Amino acid sequence: MNVITLLVEKYEEKHYPIPQPDPIEAIKFRMEQLGLTQKDVADIIGSKSHASEIHSGKRKLTVEMMKTLHSALGVPAESLLGA
Repeated sequence: MNVITLLVEKYEEKHYPIPQPDPIEAIKFRMEQLGLTQKDVADIIGSKSHASEIHSGKRKLTVEMMKTLHSALGVPAESLLGA
């Protein structure tokens, strides 16, 4: 049974890979999970305007923002880095 499971996992990894999520979508997903609003994220990163721009995709995440969001929300660092 273990061998079959391993073979199926390898097959799926090769033929049906799961891409990394978009960093903004990962943040939005985590916000939804935790029941947070954009204002809550603004409080975390320290700027309401930055939170709004990030949420709309007009501003890129800085390394400091990534670290803060990873620590505060538990968003995986790999997801915040993006592809």
